[in-house]
Amino acid sequence: MVIDVWEQGFNFATKINQNATTGVNQPKRKDMKKLSLTLLIAATTLLWACAKQGSGSENAAQTNPAMKKTLVAYFSATGTTARVATTLAKAADADLFEIAPEEAYTAADLDWRDKQSRSTVEMQSSASRPAVAGKVENMAQYDTIYVGFPIWWYTAPRIINTFLEQYDLSGKTLIPFATSGGSGMADIAEQLKKASAPNANWQAGRLLNGNPDEATLRQWVEELKK
Repeated sequence: MVIDVWEQGFNFATKINQNATTGVNQPKRKDMKKLSLTLLIAATTLLWACAKQGSGSENAAQTNPAMKKTLVAYFSATGTTARVATTLAKAADADLFEIAPEEAYTAADLDWRDKQSRSTVEMQSSASRPAVAGKVENMAQYDTIYVGFPIWWYTAPRIINTFLEQYDLSGKTLIPFATSGGSGMADIAEQLKKASAPNANWQAGRLLNGNPDEATLRQWVEELKK
């Protein structure tokens, strides 16, 4: 429709220009008004169509599962979980986001033997919510989110709760993965669901110790899709 209107305006303008050049049938005032009106309609219609098309593409990306993407979000205090998350993102063809604390943890903060250390104090309170630096842009585009972390005191660090509670994760698939010096996953997924993302679709997570390679993680990703 837009092209047809432009062609009509262009053909009309060309005809008038040819007539003006040859001196035949010089354009009348009403003809010029008609031309102006035609071009104005064409321009308005084109702008409206472009705006509608752009909006439609954006909405489709947010609502069509086939167009949605995967995100690997992780918190890593010492770099161990970061290495696994980076490999997992490649295996899953996913975007990568670091759940970084606003205030970085020091070695003293991570001393689990010290009852007054920052990490110990945070884990003693289920209401603790350490601040996260930055947010995921356009979380709506992701339908599957892998959430990685080291296991602290048999559960996820409190900063994971902070991250989950920043977004509306309703209907999204959340898959936890963790690194640990000895603890297992136990019911961590259920704990996170109950505390911070009750409307998400949680899947059983996996402990990914030993820095697994990309092929191993890709196999896991494919298993989750079945």
